Amino acid sequence: MIPKILIIDDEEHMCWALKRAMEQEGYQAITATSGNKGISLLKNKGPSLVLLDLKMPGMDGMEVLKVIKEIHPKIPVIMITAHGTIETAIEAMKLGANDYITKPFDLDELKMVVKQALKYSELVSEVSFLRSELSKKYGTIIGESPAIKEVILLIERVAATNATVMITGESGTGKEVTALAIHQASDRRDYPFVPVNCAALPEQLLESELFGHEKGAFTGAVALKRGRFELADKGTIFLDEIAEMSPAMQAKLLRVLQERSFERVGGTETLHVNVRIIAATNRDIRELIRKGEFREDLYYRLNVIHIHLPPLRERRDDIPLLANNFLRKYMMGTYPVKDIDPEAMELLVNYDWPGNIRELQNVIERAVIICRGNKILPEHLPIELQQKADNNQFAVETIVNFPDSGISLEQVEKELILKALEKSKGNQTKAAQLLGITRSALIYRSQKYNIKLG
Repeated sequence: MIPKILIIDDEEHMCWALKRAMEQEGYQAITATSGNKGISLLKNKGPSLVLLDLKMPGMDGMEVLKVIKEIHPKIPVIMITAHGTIETAIEAMKLGANDYITKPFDLDELKMVVKQALKYSELVSEVSFLRSELSKKYGTIIGESPAIKEVILLIERVAATNATVMITGESGTGKEVTALAIHQASDRRDYPFVPVNCAALPEQLLESELFGHEKGAFTGAVALKRGRFELADKGTIFLDEIAEMSPAMQAKLLRVLQERSFERVGGTETLHVNVRIIAATNRDIRELIRKGEFREDLYYRLNVIHIHLPPLRERRDDIPLLANNFLRKYMMGTYPVKDIDPEAMELLVNYDWPGNIRELQNVIERAVIICRGNKILPEHLPIELQQKADNNQFAVETIVNFPDSGISLEQVEKELILKALEKSKGNQTKAAQLLGITRSALIYRSQKYNIKLG
C-alpha cells in the first residue's frame, strides 16, 4: 500500500512544493491550507503521515497537533516552521510530534525524515498487530490438572520479576502461550511481545533479524533495519527453538545477556535495550552441552527460571476443557456444531497426542468443519483416534484372567477395576487408560461397587 502524506500549510506554494517532493518519492500527497481543512482530510482520507506547519492563521499548528493526536494517536506528525526554537520543539514533541524541521530546509533532509518516520510507524503497527493476534490466537492457559496448576503458579511468581526464563517441553505443549502469559502478567505488558523462531532463518539472516542492520551492510541491505531486540525494548523477546542457534550466534546472544547491548550488522554504534528474554526448546539442552553443541555458560544465563510443560498425555483431565475451548473458538459463524458427543470425548481423552495441544486444536477444527450436525461424533475424528480406541478394547486382557463360568459380569467389572488400580498404583488416569474408559467413568463405576479411590 502506497503511503499517503497529508500536508497542512497555509502557504499554497509551500503545499505545492511539498506535494511535488513527496510524489517524487513515490508517495501519494494531499494538501490543506488551513487547520480545519486538514483535520477534515485526516478524518476522511486516512493518511499515513502528516507534515504540519507550526505558524498558521486561525488554528495554529500546536492546536491542530492536539486534535490530530486525539483523533489518531499513533499517526506520525512532522512539524515544519520558520520560527523554530528549542522550546517550541520540546513542546511539540510533548504533544506527540515525531520530528521537527525548520524552514528553509533541504528537501533531501525532509525526505529522509519522512522515510524514517514512516518506517518507524510501520514497525510499531506490526508489533501492535502481532501482539493483538497473539492474544486472540492463544488467550490464556487452560487446565485444572495438578501439573498445569503448578505451571500457572510458577508463571505468576516469575512474571513479577525480570528474570530470564527457559521453557522446555515437547512440540505443541504451549511454550509460546506460556511466554506470552508471563509477559501479559508482568509490568511489561504495555510494551511489545516479540517472538523469534531461531530455527526458521539461516545464521546471517537470524543475526540481522535479531540485531538489525545498517544500509549497505550486505547484499540486499538497501535500508537501515531495526532488529527484534530494538522492537522489544521495554518489553519481552521470546527466542523459540533456542537450541538451533549456531555457536557464533550463541556467543553474540551471550553478550546481549551480559551487557544488554549490541551493534547492528555493519554498524559501529552500540545500542542499549531494556528487554526481558524468554527462551524455549523441545530438545535436551544438557545432552547438547555434553556433545559440545550448546554453550554451557549461555545455558546458565538463560536457565535462571526453568518452566517445564507436561505433554498432554500426562494431563488427560484437561483434555475436555481444552477441547471445549477450541470448539467454542471454531463453532462461530456458519458452523452449527455446539457439543462433543461423550463417545467422541472419550476417544479424545484416551489418545496419546504426540502433537500435544496443537494437534488437539487441529483435530477439533477439522471436526467442526466436516460435521454437518450440532454434535461432534466419533466418525468426525481422525482414523488414528478411532484405531487407538479399537486397540484399547483389548487392554483388559493383559490385566486379569477369569474362569469360563461361575462369576457374574458385575464381579468381573469390579475385579477389573481393582486390578487396574493395583497395576497403576492408584493412579486413576492410568487405571482408566488400562480399562479403555474415561476417568469420570472409572469414578462412577468405583462408586457403584464401593471401591475406594486414593
